[in-house]
Parts: sequence; C-alpha cells; structure tokens
Amino acid sequence: MNNNSYSKRYKGYDVTLIILYFVLVFIGWLSIYSASYDPSQSNSILNVNTHHGRQLIWIGTSLIIIIFIFFSDSKYYQLYAYYFYGICLLLLISVLFFGVKISGAKAWIKIGQFSIQPSEFMKMAVALAIAKFFVDGKSNVQRQYSWLIVSVLILVPVIIIFLQKDTGSALVYLSFIILLYREGLSGKLFVFGFSSILLCIITLYFNELYAIAAIILVGIVFFIVNPKQKKNIIRNVIVMAIAIIAVFAINITYENVFQPHQKQRIDSLLGKTADPQGADFNLNQSIIAIGSGGFFGKGYLRGTQTKFNFVPEQSTDFIFCGIGEEWGFLGSLILVILFLWLVLRIIFTAERHRKPFVRYYGYGIAGIIFFHFAINLGMTMGLLPIIGIPLPFISYGGSSLWAFTSMLFVYIKINT
Repeated sequence: MNNNSYSKRYKGYDVTLIILYFVLVFIGWLSIYSASYDPSQSNSILNVNTHHGRQLIWIGTSLIIIIFIFFSDSKYYQLYAYYFYGICLLLLISVLFFGVKISGAKAWIKIGQFSIQPSEFMKMAVALAIAKFFVDGKSNVQRQYSWLIVSVLILVPVIIIFLQKDTGSALVYLSFIILLYREGLSGKLFVFGFSSILLCIITLYFNELYAIAAIILVGIVFFIVNPKQKKNIIRNVIVMAIAIIAVFAINITYENVFQPHQKQRIDSLLGKTADPQGADFNLNQSIIAIGSGGFFGKGYLRGTQTKFNFVPEQSTDFIFCGIGEEWGFLGSLILVILFLWLVLRIIFTAERHRKPFVRYYGYGIAGIIFFHFAINLGMTMGLLPIIGIPLPFISYGGSSLWAFTSMLFVYIKINT
C-alpha cells in the first residue's frame, strides 16, 4: 500500500474522542490502584495478583483491539453486523449451560483464570444490528413491522440476560430508547414510561389498592378536563384496565422474579426498610465516602473509607465513591464533564455524518454509555437502586473495558 493510499484510509480520526478515552481509562486505572492500595504490602503496578495489575493487562489488550479496529475496513461493521449479533447471541445462550455464577448472576464464561461476560459485548452487537436494519430494511413488510423487528432485536438478549439473573445488564438495553426516539418513535412512549415508573413506585411503596385508586382518579380527572375524549371512552377504559392488570403484574414480578437482595435494595430505596449493617451497608458507606471528600477531596491514596475496605466492590460498581472521597466535588465534577463531553461529542459527530449507519450506531452507543454513567453515579449516591453495572472505562474488569473500547473505536473508525 503506498503512502497516499495509507493516508487516505487512516486520516480523519476523531482525536477528541481518542483523548477522552485515554483520559478516562487513565483515571480508571488510578482509581483502581488507589482502591487496591495496601501500605503493608507490595504495590507494584506489575503485580498481577492485584486489581490494578490485572487492569493493566486489560488496558494492554485493549490497545491491541484498538490497533485491530484501526487496520480493519470500516465497511465490514455494517456488512457483518448481523453475523456479529448472531455470534454474541450464541455466546449469551451458552452462558445458561456452561456459565459460572459470580455475585449471584450466572453471566460469565470462565477461561482459565479469566472470566468473560458476553452480555457486555451483546450491547455493541445490538447497536450494530439496529443500525444495519434501519439502513437495509427497505421492503414493504420490513417497513410495516420495523418497530416490532427492532423490539425483537433488543428483547431477545434482554430475556436471556434476565434468565442469567443479571438484572442490571438487562436494564441497560432501555438505553436504546434514545436511538429509537431519534429515528421517529413517538414521544408518547416517554409519557408511558414515566407513568409506568410512577405506577411501580405507588404499587411497591403502598399496595395494589392505592395504585388502582390512583388509576381511576387520573381517569376521572382526564375525562373531566378533556370532555372531547368521551367519544373514545371505550379506548380509554381499555387503557385503564390494562394499567390495573399491570399493577398486579408488578406485584407478582416483585414477589416471584426479583432475588431477596434485590427486594431489599428496592425497599431500602423507597424508604420502607432500613438495614444499616445489611442491605443498606454498601450504599451508606458509599454516601459517607463521597460526602467525606468535601470540595477538594482528601487527596490521592488518602481515602479512609476506601482504604479500610468499608466500601465493598470499590474497584467495580462503587468505584465512583473512591473518586468522590479522594478528589472531592471538584474531581467528581470534572469526571462528569468528561463523560458528558464524550457522549455529546458522539451525538454531534453522528448527527453531522453523511452516512445514516454511522448516525444510528452513534446514537446507540451514546445511549449505552450515558445510561451506564448516569445509573452508576445515581446508585452510588443513593438516588437509584443498586443494580450492579460498571462505570465505563473506569471500573475494574476486562469484559467491560474490552466491550466499551470496541464500541467506541468502531464508531471512531466508521466516523472517518
């Protein structure tokens, strides 16, 4: 390949996104090193028996993934999107039979000393498959059932992940609502979603009777305020009936689907129970750690809550509390700005790109990254239930880092 051909193929990469990636990964490694730091033991960065040592391996292998993506042909990601979706789906199904259970979820495939979580890679596969479908699905049948087909692409892996008892990873797929809304999904779905959340809260905090009473009251007020809707009284009554059925479905799901620890977390978030030494312990210690950091923080490697292991999972799901304790509000704000910058940069560049496939995929991964970021911060601060999802590029773990690295750099590649 001559120099001109090489330059034409590899120029135009988004340097801003690349820099943001490496800054976030570096912050992540520093945070993992701090969380696993023990003054009484060897803290060599090359010690593979520590989290920070193993994370260096994941970072090194991520660089190999980046190089592979840069040397690949960008057209392959659209051409083989369905094949990648199928392979990831097969891996996801295989977990049900050959997977190992970690932290209550049977979501990992163990290979020697390492474990891989296929559900992390499935998110990227769904984003690619939806993008390809929106570009290629042009037959009359496909147009007529487009939203149904897209829903199937999303729901099939969600159901399998639920069967793995990994509720947090399954809920991440709600992030695709951002992509679907951008491509024409009715805004009424957001009203429906908000109403559903409110109905869940009323049902779980009080009981079914309060929820049903609220539905009937809203229905009566709606009829009074909108007298013209009386013509559609049958349709509205059917909607109310479905909502009432949903109330009982919520209760049945809560009692029979959720695990005991998940019920405890929901009850704690709603304020129904308090268990400082049990279900609330992780959250309370996380809030204490973040609050104790003040404005400027205690300083790197000087966190007390994290150093003395008061916060469980402080290298993975609760890594943000260590950042809040050591770097304070200012450091936390900088991290939030970096994530928002990353997400908005993806959206803005996707919106300007001439190829629809790039726009679809860009919105898909922007939603995934934002959902992970927002939910992780929300659960560590007690604003949302603890559902156990990592902070992208920051939390310890090979599967998460590989998946998010691939997700982002495939976008950088096709966005040239």
